[in-house]
Amino acid sequence: MSSAAEQRRTRPSDGDAILNALPNPVLVIGPDGKIMDANMAAESFFDSSTQFLQRQSLKNLVPFGSPLLSLIDQVRTGNAPVNEYKVDLGTPRTGADRLVDLHVAPLPERPGHIVVMLQERTIADKMDRQLTHRSAARSVIALAAMLAHEIKNPLSGIRGAAQLLEQQASSEDRMLTRLICDEADRIVTLVDRMEVFGDDRPVARGPVNIHSVLDHVKRLAQSGFARNIRFIEDYDPSLPPVLANQDQLIQVFLNLVKNAAEAVVDLGTDAEIQLTTAFRPGVRLSVPGKKSRVSLPLEFCVKDNGPGVPEDLMPNLFDPFVTTKPTGSGLGLALVAKIVGDHGGIIECESQPRKTTFRVLMPVYSATKQPDQSPNPKSHGDDVAGTPLHASQGSR
Repeated sequence: MSSAAEQRRTRPSDGDAILNALPNPVLVIGPDGKIMDANMAAESFFDSSTQFLQRQSLKNLVPFGSPLLSLIDQVRTGNAPVNEYKVDLGTPRTGADRLVDLHVAPLPERPGHIVVMLQERTIADKMDRQLTHRSAARSVIALAAMLAHEIKNPLSGIRGAAQLLEQQASSEDRMLTRLICDEADRIVTLVDRMEVFGDDRPVARGPVNIHSVLDHVKRLAQSGFARNIRFIEDYDPSLPPVLANQDQLIQVFLNLVKNAAEAVVDLGTDAEIQLTTAFRPGVRLSVPGKKSRVSLPLEFCVKDNGPGVPEDLMPNLFDPFVTTKPTGSGLGLALVAKIVGDHGGIIECESQPRKTTFRVLMPVYSATKQPDQSPNPKSHGDDVAGTPLHASQGSR
């Protein structure tokens, strides 16, 4: 066989290899709107094999009236590439809120055929939201400092006056003075918890075994608020240590697990919480105060099968005072976002009924790159020691 014939024979497989190497989903759409070909990233995006996709029309895989369909018509008419940004292709098959950038172009070698490339915005939007979370945390720091000075001191005077009145009050009036004291104590407790946001001192960080942290949090939960909830663990045992403060990580995951437990409390024996760890290379984030980008390959998730987070709360879920609980203060997730942000990480929530995931991305500890930041290295090893920080009320 001639070399030219061999090249013609191998060229399609080479093209498939190139397409499958791309991280972005790519589809080839025929003149009748059916999918003619798809790469491996597209299979993952639509959770279907290429063989299944080739039997489908594109309109069956995207939301009704999707802009993607009109873009394809526009490309066919103008015979020129068209781009569209932040288009939601979320469906029950692909999941809710699947924002993508669309790149649609004609395929000159095959008249009437269109190439569609999807670029997911998940990571970029995570980083944008993380910067918003940090900005919100900074605003709470200023508010906490003001509250501590302007509210706690007058409250002590109010409480003292109520106690003096109680000594000479009738039984009916004592109920009112007791109410004053109780409400004053409640406000002081709230302000005390907000003062945590004002502590911007550098935290001692070192190598932490995340599985020891999660096991400790699980034991605490099962001995108290999550006693009747089934836990599922899906860990990657080969994960390297995370660069973190162990006590603060315990506080983060105790808050997240407590939120999950409260979300599934009405499910009875069906209630479950899943803890997962994985290595996800490729995520890098610019951290304030550092010139270089920080890699965040460590992924830790807390998942529950509760009813999910209301859609209208999702954009502001990590902001202070955002809560769905009648007695919640809305500070738990704001504190979690602050701690994760202080560690140079990202926290993100994805939610739909029966599947809510809080995902934390963190940097790896490197002995060759990180200075010894811990005055007591024993407190950052594999063993969980001491009493964890108080877990604040969550915001879900």
